[in-house]
Amino acid sequence: MPVFSRQKTTRPIPGLDITGAKAATTDLPVLLPPSDRLTRPAFLPPRIELKAWHGLVLAAVFTLSLGISDVYAQASGARESLFTTFVRWVPFVLWGFVLNLVISFFAMAIGTVAGAALGLMQVSLLAPVRGGSWLVTQFFRNSPWLVLLFCIMLLLPFQITVFGVEVNIPDWMKATIGFSLPVMANISEVVRGAVRSIPSGQWESAESLAFSRRQTMWMIILPQCIKRMIPPWMNWYAILTMATPLASIMGVEEAVTHSQQAMAAEGSRPELLAPFYSFLLVIFFLYCYPIARWTISLERRYAVKI
Repeated sequence: MPVFSRQKTTRPIPGLDITGAKAATTDLPVLLPPSDRLTRPAFLPPRIELKAWHGLVLAAVFTLSLGISDVYAQASGARESLFTTFVRWVPFVLWGFVLNLVISFFAMAIGTVAGAALGLMQVSLLAPVRGGSWLVTQFFRNSPWLVLLFCIMLLLPFQITVFGVEVNIPDWMKATIGFSLPVMANISEVVRGAVRSIPSGQWESAESLAFSRRQTMWMIILPQCIKRMIPPWMNWYAILTMATPLASIMGVEEAVTHSQQAMAAEGSRPELLAPFYSFLLVIFFLYCYPIARWTISLERRYAVKI
């Protein structure tokens, strides 16, 4: 996109010898090259920006916990080495982590759809719609996630009948609904803030072109809001993923529950606590940290420059 600017230039005035006179200065429009921000591709790959010492710290924490626990196991006369025991249970823990990701995907999808609708209702011209959506948003946004999870897990039935067919509702599905409620409220605020951030001149220009409010919202306002909503949306997804271990309190078979079951299967071996929970810390960090770095990169790219 070309940008015009004014720059001081000198040019001779006809009929005037500028060898002994001062050159006249005027303001002339100069076509400047487009900004680098506008010439870059729309989506860039995430810049992880991991340094060597980040990996060394993670490796040191995990190795130290494993080493200390192994020494303790040998001192207590364990039948099997700690490393062998841990490696045998790693696939079982990773399978539980897959359920964490499944819960986060579905909860984010449900929360995004419901939150987008709720956010658009917050900017409605109808006062009852605007007030009711604001109340719902603030209620779920300021409620503890664990309390909402308990309410959904305990209040929803374990089985429902649909057209005479009994359908079981698994615990992980109820946990997904519980996590989607606070996500819905926060996405609602993201959508509302993005719509409100669009300059009022956009609305006035659309009105002067005889656009209806629905046409203005879907064809002019929301396309400009997408770039503003992507970074906070990714941020909330990372927060949601880190919150999914709360489902273990209700017995959902995810990574933390699988780790507890593995340690229980090995009997009274407290030296397993540090390796298993350190491993959980590492896998959640390796998954969420790139999302956080990508979010920061997108925030810098799509920042509104005044």
